[in-house]
Amino acid sequence: MIIEQARPLDALNKSRDKRIIVELKNNKQFIGKLKSFDIHINVVLDDVEEHEIKFKKITTKINDDTTEETTVSESHLKRKLNTIFIRGDTITVISTE
Repeated sequence: MIIEQARPLDALNKSRDKRIIVELKNNKQFIGKLKSFDIHINVVLDDVEEHEIKFKKITTKINDDTTEETTVSESHLKRKLNTIFIRGDTITVISTE
């Protein structure tokens, strides 16, 4: 029995013409339909929503001597775009919606 290894570009190819989430190094997030990509993971998205991710720290007092710090992220819609090109070297995460 031969087991074929899945490759990262195979996973992207399965997402073609589906909505995906692309997170960038600058804490921006783009959600749109994947139209194309290349070996450098440069991607083209259609019907895009741009979101900005903001992080905030929440400190909880557990007792007199102990506190616990948690980081929470919030996403805010900034604008809607038609077709965009994103350079692969700016991407940190690609996920299906």
